[in-house]
Amino acid sequence: MTDTEKMLRNIDDNLDLSIAKLLELIAIPSISSDPESAADILRAAAWLFQELVSIGFESEIIETAGHPVVLARAGGTGKAGRLLFYGHYDVQPIGERAQWSHAPFSPELVEEDGKTRFYGRGASDSKSQLWTFIEALRAWKAVKGDFPAEIVILLEGEEESGSASLPAFIDAHREALACDVAFICDAEMWSPTEPAITTRLKGLVHERVTVATPNPELHSGLFGAVAANPIRILAAILAGLHDDAGRITIEGFYDGVEDIPAGLRADWRELSRQTALFDEVDLAGGIIEEGYTTLEAMWGRPTIDINGVTGGNQGPGERSVLPATATARLSFRLVPGQDPDRIRARFRSHVEARVPKGCSVSFHGDGGNSAVALAEDSPYLAASRRGLETEWQQPTRLIGSGGAIPLVQLFKDMLGAECVVIGFILSGDAIHAPDEHYDVERVLRGARSWVHILKELEKLQKSTAAKI
Repeated sequence: MTDTEKMLRNIDDNLDLSIAKLLELIAIPSISSDPESAADILRAAAWLFQELVSIGFESEIIETAGHPVVLARAGGTGKAGRLLFYGHYDVQPIGERAQWSHAPFSPELVEEDGKTRFYGRGASDSKSQLWTFIEALRAWKAVKGDFPAEIVILLEGEEESGSASLPAFIDAHREALACDVAFICDAEMWSPTEPAITTRLKGLVHERVTVATPNPELHSGLFGAVAANPIRILAAILAGLHDDAGRITIEGFYDGVEDIPAGLRADWRELSRQTALFDEVDLAGGIIEEGYTTLEAMWGRPTIDINGVTGGNQGPGERSVLPATATARLSFRLVPGQDPDRIRARFRSHVEARVPKGCSVSFHGDGGNSAVALAEDSPYLAASRRGLETEWQQPTRLIGSGGAIPLVQLFKDMLGAECVVIGFILSGDAIHAPDEHYDVERVLRGARSWVHILKELEKLQKSTAAKI
Protein backbone atom coordinates (compact mmCIF):
# COMPACT_ATOMS: atom_id res chain seq x y z
CA MET A 1 0.00 0.00 0.00
CA THR A 2 1.41 3.40 -0.97
CA ASP A 3 1.54 6.30 1.47
CA THR A 4 -1.29 7.99 -0.42
CA GLU A 5 -3.43 4.88 -0.09
CA LYS A 6 -2.62 4.76 3.63
CA MET A 7 -3.74 8.37 4.04
CA LEU A 8 -6.99 7.74 2.21
CA ARG A 9 -7.58 4.63 4.33
CA ASN A 10 -6.88 6.68 7.45
CA ILE A 11 -9.57 9.19 6.44
CA ASP A 12 -12.03 6.39 5.70
CA ASP A 13 -11.35 4.57 8.98
CA ASN A 14 -11.68 7.75 11.10
CA LEU A 15 -14.86 9.01 9.42
CA ASP A 16 -17.20 8.37 12.36
CA LEU A 17 -14.95 10.27 14.78
CA SER A 18 -14.43 13.03 12.21
CA ILE A 19 -18.17 13.55 11.76
CA ALA A 20 -18.78 13.51 15.51
CA LYS A 21 -16.25 16.30 15.95
CA LEU A 22 -17.66 18.30 13.06
CA LEU A 23 -21.15 18.15 14.60
CA GLU A 24 -19.66 19.57 17.81
CA LEU A 25 -18.36 22.54 15.84
CA ILE A 26 -21.65 23.08 14.01
CA ALA A 27 -23.47 23.05 17.36
CA ILE A 28 -21.64 26.24 18.41
CA PRO A 29 -23.84 29.21 17.38
CA SER A 30 -21.00 31.40 16.09
CA ILE A 31 -23.17 34.12 14.50
CA SER A 32 -20.77 36.93 13.71
CA SER A 33 -23.41 39.64 13.15
CA ASP A 34 -25.11 39.04 16.52
CA PRO A 35 -23.44 40.79 19.49
CA GLU A 36 -25.05 38.25 21.82
CA SER A 37 -23.05 35.48 20.11
CA ALA A 38 -19.64 36.96 20.97
CA ALA A 39 -18.95 34.29 23.59
CA ASP A 40 -19.87 31.54 21.11
CA ILE A 41 -17.54 33.05 18.50
CA LEU A 42 -14.72 32.75 21.06
CA ARG A 43 -15.81 29.21 21.88
CA ALA A 44 -15.67 28.18 18.22
CA ALA A 45 -12.23 29.76 17.84
CA ALA A 46 -10.97 27.94 20.94
CA TRP A 47 -12.40 24.64 19.66
CA LEU A 48 -10.54 24.99 16.35
CA PHE A 49 -7.39 26.11 18.13
CA GLN A 50 -7.35 22.88 20.15
CA GLU A 51 -7.99 20.69 17.11
CA LEU A 52 -5.11 22.27 15.20
CA VAL A 53 -2.75 21.98 18.17
CA SER A 54 -3.69 18.29 18.48
CA ILE A 55 -2.36 17.55 14.97
CA GLY A 56 0.89 19.43 15.36
CA PHE A 57 0.21 23.08 14.53
CA GLU A 58 1.55 26.07 16.40
CA SER A 59 -1.72 27.94 16.82
CA GLU A 60 -2.85 31.33 18.06
CA ILE A 61 -6.17 33.03 18.65
CA ILE A 62 -5.50 36.59 17.59
CA GLU A 63 -7.86 39.39 18.57
CA THR A 64 -8.96 41.90 15.94
CA ALA A 65 -11.15 44.98 16.03
CA GLY A 66 -14.01 42.55 15.41
CA HIS A 67 -13.93 38.81 15.96
CA PRO A 68 -10.76 36.75 16.46
CA VAL A 69 -8.73 34.95 13.82
CA VAL A 70 -7.30 31.49 14.40
CA LEU A 71 -3.82 31.43 12.85
CA ALA A 72 -1.91 28.16 12.74
CA ARG A 73 1.49 27.28 11.28
CA ALA A 74 3.52 24.13 10.84
CA GLY A 75 6.75 23.25 9.11
CA GLY A 76 6.98 20.35 6.73
CA THR A 77 9.10 18.69 4.11
CA GLY A 78 8.82 21.72 1.85
CA LYS A 79 8.19 19.41 -1.10
CA ALA A 80 5.01 21.27 -1.96
CA GLY A 81 6.22 24.78 -1.14
CA ARG A 82 4.43 27.06 1.32
CA LEU A 83 0.66 26.68 1.30
CA LEU A 84 -2.04 28.77 2.94
CA PHE A 85 -5.50 27.38 3.68
CA TYR A 86 -8.41 29.71 4.45
CA GLY A 87 -11.81 29.03 5.95
CA HIS A 88 -14.33 30.85 8.11
CA TYR A 89 -15.98 29.52 11.24
CA ASP A 90 -18.67 32.18 11.67
CA VAL A 91 -22.20 31.66 10.40
CA GLN A 92 -25.29 33.58 9.32
CA PRO A 93 -28.22 34.25 11.66
CA ILE A 94 -30.87 31.53 11.60
CA GLY A 95 -33.76 33.80 10.58
CA GLU A 96 -37.19 32.59 11.71
CA ARG A 97 -36.78 29.52 13.92
CA ALA A 98 -40.28 28.32 12.95
CA GLN A 99 -39.11 27.85 9.37
CA TRP A 100 -36.56 25.22 10.41
CA SER A 101 -37.71 21.62 10.55
CA HIS A 102 -34.41 20.68 12.23
CA ALA A 103 -32.81 22.50 15.16
CA PRO A 104 -30.22 24.94 13.74
CA PHE A 105 -27.60 24.22 16.42
CA SER A 106 -28.29 20.62 17.43
CA PRO A 107 -27.06 18.67 14.39
CA GLU A 108 -27.82 14.97 14.14
CA LEU A 109 -27.30 12.41 11.39
CA VAL A 110 -30.41 11.83 9.31
CA GLU A 111 -30.87 9.19 6.59
CA GLU A 112 -32.62 10.76 3.58
CA ASP A 113 -32.77 9.90 -0.11
CA GLY A 114 -29.85 7.49 0.16
CA LYS A 115 -27.65 10.09 1.90
CA THR A 116 -26.57 10.56 5.49
CA ARG A 117 -27.18 14.27 6.11
CA PHE A 118 -26.87 16.67 9.01
CA TYR A 119 -28.70 19.96 9.43
CA GLY A 120 -27.50 23.15 11.07
CA ARG A 121 -26.51 26.74 10.44
CA GLY A 122 -22.97 26.64 9.06
CA ALA A 123 -23.19 22.96 8.11
CA SER A 124 -22.40 23.80 4.49
CA ASP A 125 -21.24 27.42 4.74
CA SER A 126 -18.64 26.86 5.86
CA LYS A 127 -17.70 24.63 8.77
CA SER A 128 -17.74 21.40 6.77
CA GLN A 129 -15.56 23.10 4.14
CA LEU A 130 -12.72 24.00 6.49
CA TRP A 131 -13.02 20.63 8.18
CA THR A 132 -12.16 18.82 4.93
CA PHE A 133 -8.66 20.29 4.66
CA ILE A 134 -8.00 19.93 8.40
CA GLU A 135 -8.87 16.23 8.16
CA ALA A 136 -6.66 15.78 5.10
CA LEU A 137 -3.72 17.36 6.93
CA ARG A 138 -4.41 15.22 10.01
CA ALA A 139 -4.30 12.05 7.92
CA TRP A 140 -1.12 13.15 6.15
CA LYS A 141 0.59 13.81 9.48
CA ALA A 142 -0.63 10.49 10.91
CA VAL A 143 0.85 8.50 8.03
CA LYS A 144 3.97 10.49 7.14
CA GLY A 145 4.85 12.06 10.49
CA ASP A 146 5.07 15.52 8.95
CA PHE A 147 3.31 17.74 6.41
CA PRO A 148 4.01 17.92 2.66
CA ALA A 149 4.76 21.63 2.83
CA GLU A 150 5.03 24.55 5.16
CA ILE A 151 1.39 25.06 6.07
CA VAL A 152 -0.42 28.20 7.20
CA ILE A 153 -4.08 28.03 8.21
CA LEU A 154 -6.20 31.18 8.59
CA LEU A 155 -9.69 30.71 10.03
CA GLU A 156 -11.74 33.89 10.11
CA GLY A 157 -14.59 34.76 12.47
CA GLU A 158 -16.46 37.51 10.61
CA GLU A 159 -16.74 36.55 6.94
CA GLU A 160 -20.53 36.43 7.15
CA SER A 161 -20.62 40.00 8.49
CA GLY A 162 -18.29 41.56 5.93
CA SER A 163 -14.70 40.69 7.01
CA ALA A 164 -14.22 44.27 8.21
CA SER A 165 -11.19 43.41 10.35
CA LEU A 166 -9.43 41.25 7.80
CA PRO A 167 -7.48 43.89 5.80
CA ALA A 168 -5.81 45.21 8.97
CA PHE A 169 -5.09 41.65 10.12
CA ILE A 170 -3.44 40.71 6.82
CA ASP A 171 -1.43 43.92 6.82
CA ALA A 172 -0.15 43.20 10.34
CA HIS A 173 0.75 39.57 9.54
CA ARG A 174 2.08 39.76 5.99
CA GLU A 175 5.22 37.76 6.78
CA ALA A 176 3.33 34.99 8.58
CA LEU A 177 0.81 34.75 5.73
CA ALA A 178 3.30 34.82 2.83
CA CYS A 179 2.76 31.75 0.66
CA ASP A 180 3.23 30.24 -2.78
CA VAL A 181 -0.50 29.71 -3.17
CA ALA A 182 -3.62 30.31 -1.08
CA PHE A 183 -6.46 27.81 -1.11
CA ILE A 184 -9.87 29.24 -0.29
CA CYS A 185 -12.25 26.43 0.59
CA ASP A 186 -15.60 28.21 0.45
CA ALA A 187 -17.12 27.46 -2.95
CA GLU A 188 -19.38 25.16 -4.92
CA MET A 189 -19.20 21.89 -6.79
CA TRP A 190 -20.64 21.82 -10.28
CA SER A 191 -22.93 18.91 -9.45
CA PRO A 192 -23.14 16.23 -6.72
CA THR A 193 -20.65 14.12 -8.70
CA GLU A 194 -18.60 16.78 -10.55
CA PRO A 195 -15.94 18.92 -8.82
CA ALA A 196 -15.27 22.53 -9.73
CA ILE A 197 -12.76 25.33 -9.30
CA THR A 198 -14.18 28.85 -9.22
CA THR A 199 -12.21 31.33 -11.32
CA ARG A 200 -14.57 34.33 -11.42
CA LEU A 201 -16.15 35.94 -8.37
CA LYS A 202 -18.47 38.93 -8.29
CA GLY A 203 -17.88 42.03 -6.22
CA LEU A 204 -20.39 43.03 -3.56
CA VAL A 205 -21.90 46.25 -2.22
CA HIS A 206 -24.56 46.40 0.51
CA GLU A 207 -26.73 49.48 0.87
CA ARG A 208 -29.64 50.52 3.09
CA VAL A 209 -31.96 53.34 2.01
CA THR A 210 -34.65 55.05 4.08
CA VAL A 211 -37.29 57.42 2.72
CA ALA A 212 -38.92 59.73 5.27
CA THR A 213 -41.94 62.03 4.96
CA PRO A 214 -42.24 65.39 6.72
CA ASN A 215 -44.97 63.96 9.00
CA PRO A 216 -45.18 61.45 11.82
CA GLU A 217 -47.46 58.45 11.30
CA LEU A 218 -50.89 59.56 10.10
CA HIS A 219 -54.38 58.05 10.03
CA SER A 220 -54.82 56.71 6.50
CA GLY A 221 -58.54 57.35 6.56
CA LEU A 222 -57.90 61.05 6.99
CA PHE A 223 -54.74 61.64 4.95
CA GLY A 224 -54.29 58.55 2.79
CA ALA A 225 -55.36 60.27 -0.38
CA VAL A 226 -53.22 63.38 0.02
CA ALA A 227 -50.17 62.90 2.28
CA ALA A 228 -46.91 61.32 1.16
CA ASN A 229 -46.61 57.58 1.73
CA PRO A 230 -42.92 56.55 1.97
CA ILE A 231 -43.66 52.92 1.13
CA ARG A 232 -45.30 53.94 -2.14
CA ILE A 233 -42.39 56.28 -2.94
CA LEU A 234 -39.76 53.69 -2.13
CA ALA A 235 -41.62 50.90 -3.94
CA ALA A 236 -41.78 52.98 -7.11
CA ILE A 237 -38.05 53.68 -6.95
CA LEU A 238 -37.24 50.01 -6.40
CA ALA A 239 -39.56 48.87 -9.17
CA GLY A 240 -37.84 51.27 -11.57
CA LEU A 241 -34.35 49.89 -11.01
CA HIS A 242 -34.83 47.50 -13.97
CA ASP A 243 -36.31 48.15 -17.39
CA ASP A 244 -38.40 45.69 -19.39
CA ALA A 245 -35.24 44.08 -20.81
CA GLY A 246 -33.84 43.37 -17.35
CA ARG A 247 -31.18 46.08 -17.59
CA ILE A 248 -30.43 48.31 -14.62
CA THR A 249 -31.59 51.88 -15.15
CA ILE A 250 -29.06 53.70 -12.93
CA GLU A 251 -27.13 56.19 -15.07
CA GLY A 252 -23.52 55.06 -15.58
CA PHE A 253 -24.10 51.68 -13.90
CA TYR A 254 -22.53 49.78 -16.81
CA ASP A 255 -19.57 52.14 -17.32
CA GLY A 256 -16.39 50.06 -17.54
CA VAL A 257 -18.27 46.77 -17.93
CA GLU A 258 -16.98 44.70 -20.83
CA ASP A 259 -19.08 42.03 -22.44
CA ILE A 260 -18.31 38.40 -21.62
CA PRO A 261 -15.48 37.17 -23.87
CA ALA A 262 -16.74 35.00 -26.73
CA GLY A 263 -14.69 31.95 -25.72
CA LEU A 264 -15.82 32.09 -22.11
CA ARG A 265 -19.39 32.61 -23.22
CA ALA A 266 -19.18 29.48 -25.38
CA ASP A 267 -17.82 27.48 -22.43
CA TRP A 268 -20.62 28.68 -20.17
CA ARG A 269 -23.28 27.91 -22.75
CA GLU A 270 -21.93 24.37 -23.01
CA LEU A 271 -22.12 24.07 -19.22
CA SER A 272 -25.70 25.38 -19.34
CA ARG A 273 -26.66 22.47 -21.56
CA GLN A 274 -25.14 19.96 -19.15
CA THR A 275 -26.29 21.23 -15.78
CA ALA A 276 -29.19 20.29 -13.54
CA LEU A 277 -28.35 23.33 -11.40
CA PHE A 278 -31.69 25.00 -12.09
CA ASP A 279 -33.82 21.90 -11.64
CA GLU A 280 -34.09 22.57 -7.90
CA VAL A 281 -35.13 26.24 -8.20
CA ASP A 282 -38.17 27.63 -10.02
CA LEU A 283 -36.97 30.74 -11.86
CA ALA A 284 -40.46 31.88 -12.86
CA GLY A 285 -40.85 35.61 -12.27
CA GLY A 286 -37.13 36.25 -12.05
CA ILE A 287 -35.16 38.85 -14.01
CA ILE A 288 -32.63 37.67 -16.58
CA GLU A 289 -31.06 40.42 -18.66
CA GLU A 290 -32.17 40.18 -22.26
CA GLY A 291 -29.57 38.56 -24.52
CA TYR A 292 -27.93 36.46 -21.81
CA THR A 293 -28.41 32.93 -20.55
CA THR A 294 -29.11 32.23 -16.89
CA LEU A 295 -25.49 31.26 -16.18
CA GLU A 296 -24.17 34.31 -18.02
CA ALA A 297 -26.43 36.55 -15.95
CA MET A 298 -25.34 34.85 -12.72
CA TRP A 299 -21.60 34.79 -13.40
CA GLY A 300 -20.88 37.54 -15.89
CA ARG A 301 -23.38 40.41 -15.58
CA PRO A 302 -23.87 42.92 -12.74
CA THR A 303 -27.08 42.67 -10.74
CA ILE A 304 -29.13 44.37 -8.04
CA ASP A 305 -31.29 42.51 -5.56
CA ILE A 306 -33.72 43.85 -2.98
CA ASN A 307 -33.02 41.89 0.21
CA GLY A 308 -35.68 43.36 2.47
CA VAL A 309 -38.30 46.10 2.79
CA THR A 310 -39.65 47.48 6.05
CA GLY A 311 -42.20 50.17 6.88
CA GLY A 312 -45.50 50.83 8.55
CA ASN A 313 -47.74 48.21 10.06
CA GLN A 314 -46.03 44.84 10.48
CA GLY A 315 -48.98 43.27 12.32
CA PRO A 316 -50.25 41.14 13.83
CA GLY A 317 -53.39 43.27 13.92
CA GLU A 318 -54.73 45.73 11.36
CA ARG A 319 -53.70 49.35 11.82
CA SER A 320 -54.76 51.91 9.22
CA VAL A 321 -51.69 54.11 9.14
CA LEU A 322 -49.53 56.09 6.79
CA PRO A 323 -46.00 55.33 7.98
CA ALA A 324 -43.42 58.02 8.54
CA THR A 325 -40.54 56.05 7.00
CA ALA A 326 -39.83 53.08 4.75
CA THR A 327 -36.52 51.25 4.44
CA ALA A 328 -35.05 48.83 1.92
CA ARG A 329 -31.86 46.80 1.96
CA LEU A 330 -30.15 46.04 -1.34
CA SER A 331 -27.15 44.10 -2.55
CA PHE A 332 -25.22 44.88 -5.73
CA ARG A 333 -23.25 42.06 -7.38
CA LEU A 334 -20.50 43.60 -9.48
CA VAL A 335 -18.32 42.41 -12.36
CA PRO A 336 -14.80 43.46 -13.44
CA GLY A 337 -14.65 47.13 -14.36
CA GLN A 338 -17.05 48.31 -11.64
CA ASP A 339 -15.83 50.20 -8.59
CA PRO A 340 -17.90 49.69 -5.38
CA ASP A 341 -17.69 53.33 -4.26
CA ARG A 342 -18.69 54.62 -7.69
CA ILE A 343 -21.65 52.24 -7.89
CA ARG A 344 -22.81 53.30 -4.42
CA ALA A 345 -22.59 57.00 -5.35
CA ARG A 346 -24.55 56.48 -8.56
CA PHE A 347 -27.26 54.54 -6.79
CA ARG A 348 -27.65 57.29 -4.21
CA SER A 349 -27.88 59.96 -6.91
CA HIS A 350 -30.50 57.87 -8.72
CA VAL A 351 -32.65 57.61 -5.59
CA GLU A 352 -32.24 61.24 -4.51
CA ALA A 353 -33.48 62.43 -7.90
CA ARG A 354 -36.71 60.47 -7.43
CA VAL A 355 -37.69 61.47 -3.89
CA PRO A 356 -40.51 64.05 -3.94
CA LYS A 357 -39.98 67.57 -2.67
CA GLY A 358 -40.65 67.79 1.06
CA CYS A 359 -39.56 64.19 1.70
CA SER A 360 -36.04 63.13 2.55
CA VAL A 361 -33.79 60.15 2.03
CA SER A 362 -30.89 58.74 4.01
CA PHE A 363 -28.43 55.97 3.25
CA HIS A 364 -26.32 53.58 5.24
CA GLY A 365 -23.46 51.52 3.83
CA ASP A 366 -19.77 51.75 3.10
CA GLY A 367 -16.97 49.65 1.72
CA GLY A 368 -17.58 46.71 -0.54
CA ASN A 369 -15.31 44.68 -2.74
CA SER A 370 -14.54 44.45 -6.44
CA ALA A 371 -15.01 41.46 -8.71
CA VAL A 372 -12.13 39.04 -9.23
CA ALA A 373 -11.10 37.05 -12.30
CA LEU A 374 -8.42 34.43 -11.55
CA ALA A 375 -5.93 33.02 -14.04
CA GLU A 376 -7.07 29.74 -15.54
CA ASP A 377 -3.59 28.74 -16.78
CA SER A 378 -1.97 28.56 -13.34
CA PRO A 379 0.12 25.45 -12.58
CA TYR A 380 -1.40 25.41 -9.07
CA LEU A 381 -4.88 25.39 -10.57
CA ALA A 382 -3.84 22.60 -12.95
CA ALA A 383 -2.45 20.53 -10.07
CA SER A 384 -5.63 21.07 -8.06
CA ARG A 385 -7.71 20.11 -11.06
CA ARG A 386 -5.84 16.82 -11.43
CA GLY A 387 -6.21 16.06 -7.73
CA LEU A 388 -9.96 16.60 -7.79
CA GLU A 389 -10.34 14.46 -10.90
CA THR A 390 -8.41 11.62 -9.26
CA GLU A 391 -10.92 11.49 -6.41
CA TRP A 392 -14.15 12.19 -8.28
CA GLN A 393 -13.29 10.47 -11.59
CA GLN A 394 -15.04 13.31 -13.42
CA PRO A 395 -13.71 16.40 -15.23
CA THR A 396 -13.14 19.43 -12.99
CA ARG A 397 -15.27 22.30 -14.24
CA LEU A 398 -13.91 25.85 -14.23
CA ILE A 399 -16.88 27.95 -13.20
CA GLY A 400 -17.94 31.43 -12.19
CA SER A 401 -19.94 32.45 -9.17
CA GLY A 402 -22.60 34.99 -8.38
CA GLY A 403 -21.16 35.17 -4.88
CA ALA A 404 -18.32 37.21 -3.47
CA ILE A 405 -15.28 36.18 -1.43
CA PRO A 406 -13.55 39.46 -0.45
CA LEU A 407 -10.52 37.56 0.82
CA VAL A 408 -9.48 36.56 -2.70
CA GLN A 409 -8.87 40.18 -3.73
CA LEU A 410 -7.17 40.92 -0.41
CA PHE A 411 -4.75 38.03 -0.85
CA LYS A 412 -3.99 39.07 -4.40
CA ASP A 413 -3.48 42.75 -3.58
CA MET A 414 -1.84 42.58 -0.15
CA LEU A 415 0.14 39.33 -0.31
CA GLY A 416 0.66 39.02 -4.06
CA ALA A 417 -0.56 35.46 -3.63
CA GLU A 418 -2.08 33.27 -6.27
CA CYS A 419 -5.46 31.92 -5.16
CA VAL A 420 -7.29 28.71 -5.95
CA VAL A 421 -10.95 28.62 -4.92
CA ILE A 422 -12.28 25.12 -4.24
CA GLY A 423 -15.26 23.85 -2.29
CA PHE A 424 -17.86 21.15 -2.01
CA ILE A 425 -21.06 23.16 -1.46
CA LEU A 426 -24.13 22.28 -3.55
CA SER A 427 -26.88 24.68 -4.61
CA GLY A 428 -29.43 22.60 -2.69
CA ASP A 429 -27.64 22.94 0.66
CA ALA A 430 -29.89 25.85 1.72
CA ILE A 431 -26.98 28.04 2.71
CA HIS A 432 -28.14 31.25 4.43
CA ALA A 433 -31.64 29.70 4.55
CA PRO A 434 -33.66 27.52 6.93
CA ASP A 435 -32.61 23.85 7.10
CA GLU A 436 -29.07 24.39 5.84
CA HIS A 437 -27.48 20.97 5.53
CA TYR A 438 -24.57 18.86 4.29
CA ASP A 439 -23.85 15.17 3.91
CA VAL A 440 -21.28 12.72 5.22
CA GLU A 441 -20.13 11.62 1.77
CA ARG A 442 -18.94 15.11 0.85
CA VAL A 443 -17.01 15.44 4.10
CA LEU A 444 -15.29 12.15 3.29
CA ARG A 445 -14.60 12.85 -0.37
CA GLY A 446 -13.67 16.47 0.31
CA ALA A 447 -10.93 15.37 2.71
CA ARG A 448 -9.76 12.70 0.26
CA SER A 449 -9.70 15.34 -2.50
CA TRP A 450 -7.25 17.47 -0.52
CA VAL A 451 -4.92 14.49 -0.09
CA HIS A 452 -4.84 14.05 -3.87
CA ILE A 453 -4.32 17.79 -4.39
CA LEU A 454 -1.41 17.86 -1.93
CA LYS A 455 0.14 14.91 -3.73
CA GLU A 456 -0.14 16.75 -7.06
CA LEU A 457 1.45 19.84 -5.50
CA GLU A 458 4.41 17.70 -4.41
CA LYS A 459 4.79 16.49 -7.99
CA LEU A 460 4.56 20.06 -9.24
CA GLN A 461 7.36 21.25 -6.98
CA LYS A 462 9.55 18.31 -8.02
CA SER A 463 8.90 19.09 -11.68
CA THR A 464 9.72 22.77 -11.15
CA ALA A 465 12.92 21.94 -9.25
CA ALA A 466 14.03 19.55 -12.01
CA LYS A 467 13.68 22.31 -14.63
CA ILE A 468 15.79 24.65 -12.51
